[in-house]
Amino acid sequence: MENSKYILVTGGAGYIGSHTVVELVNAGFEPVILDDFRNAKSFIIENIQTILGRKIELINAACQDENNLRTIFQKYKFQGVIHFAADKAVGESVKNPLKYYDNNLSGLVSILKMMEEFKTPSLVFSSSCSVYGNPSLPEGVHGVDETIKELDPESPYANTKLICEQIVQDWIASNPNSNATLLRYFNPIGAHKSGLIGELPQGIPNNLLPYITQTAVGIRKSLTVFGNDYSTADGTCIRDYIHVTDLAVAHVKAIDWLWNQNVGTVEIFNVGTGKGSSVLEVIDIFEKTTNQKLNWEFGPRREGDVQEIFANPAKIESNFGWKAQFDVEEAILDAWNWEIKRPKDA
Repeated sequence: MENSKYILVTGGAGYIGSHTVVELVNAGFEPVILDDFRNAKSFIIENIQTILGRKIELINAACQDENNLRTIFQKYKFQGVIHFAADKAVGESVKNPLKYYDNNLSGLVSILKMMEEFKTPSLVFSSSCSVYGNPSLPEGVHGVDETIKELDPESPYANTKLICEQIVQDWIASNPNSNATLLRYFNPIGAHKSGLIGELPQGIPNNLLPYITQTAVGIRKSLTVFGNDYSTADGTCIRDYIHVTDLAVAHVKAIDWLWNQNVGTVEIFNVGTGKGSSVLEVIDIFEKTTNQKLNWEFGPRREGDVQEIFANPAKIESNFGWKAQFDVEEAILDAWNWEIKRPKDA
């Protein structure tokens, strides 16, 4: 199958992966999804196809299945890989770190082996702002930028992302055939405007907004706000919340950018809005924009949580010509639309 536009999307049935598949097709690429559905549901594939009005190639397998991977790489001659597939819950990683080190590192290594064998030119790696830990910013500095050297991940999940970044950098240095971007996401929220795909936690949500929406529809009895004694204006944690569609578009821009770079290039980019919102602010916006009253209470701090972090997105804006288009209010409304529409047995 000779086609210069084939892109492998590992974890493509997941939250960010599914939205990225849609945006890849919209931009003229041919995504191929690799997912073993350990953290996703099969109906998402059907809904992606409904949004796009066409079939999407799907391989139901794990990244670590190298024999299967080799067959896939031989068939499609990929021009790029977007690697999402990973376990990603901070709290679970604290309780079960070996699961995270096993899956997140081994999955990446298997993908890189295939890219090296088949001389696949470009990798977009799904990283996280959690690699920064709890950064102390100098007076007058607005947001975290990519130049910070003192990285201090505060959970095993975050540490797997930092180790994976280092693996990619070492691999690029040794491998003259490829280049890579390491995208450090801030906090994705929202859903596709159609309401057909969105964040779908398996079990109890670890992220704020799906817990809010599930509480509002009665799936959860109440929302616990973890900690009210942080050194922030209202005592709750502050995050940079980015609409998942904006994040998906950033991946398309990353592929385009890589195709214009020399082999051996590896660059880190923050993907965020540059604005922080506290937990209480998000609750307030949700209640006002949806006219839903939330049942919530304060609880103790959660292990592994960072107090405050938001992006300085200047580098990605200048290199990719990318800028977040949606605000928190729009993301919350889209997430609520998804919550109302989605199958409740999913």
